[in-house]
Amino acid sequence: MIIAIDFDGTLHTGEWPGIGAPAPCAADVMQALKDKGHYLIVWTCREGDAQRDAVNWLLENNIPFDRVNDNNPAQTEIHNANSRKISAHLYIDDKQVGGLPSWPDILDYVEKLEADYKQLQHGKEST
Repeated sequence: MIIAIDFDGTLHTGEWPGIGAPAPCAADVMQALKDKGHYLIVWTCREGDAQRDAVNWLLENNIPFDRVNDNNPAQTEIHNANSRKISAHLYIDDKQVGGLPSWPDILDYVEKLEADYKQLQHGKEST
C-alpha cells in the first residue's frame, strides 16, 4: 500500500516552522509499516531549506520513508505523469476529519485494511 504521511503535527509534536520531538510511537509505527512492505511518502508543505531540515530530522530520528513530496515512480509510470498531488491508498494527517488517531491506532487501522483487502482478493479467486 502507498501511504502518504504529513510531517508537521503528524510525525512530530512541534509547530511550523520549528520541528519538535517525534510524535509518540510514530517512529515505531513507521518502521512497522515499512517492515510490512508499505511505500511511505512524507507529504509536506515544506520546501527548500525547511524541507531539507525535515528530511534531516527524519534521518536523525530513524524514521523510514521512501520519498518526500514525490510520487512512487510506479504510479508515475502508470499515469504517464507526476502530478503535484501525491497519489496514495491512504493519507495520514493531523488535519484529517476527526483529528489524528494515536500511532498504534493507525497501525491497527492499516492492518485491518490489509486483512479486508486480502479477504476480498481471496473471495475473488474463489469465484
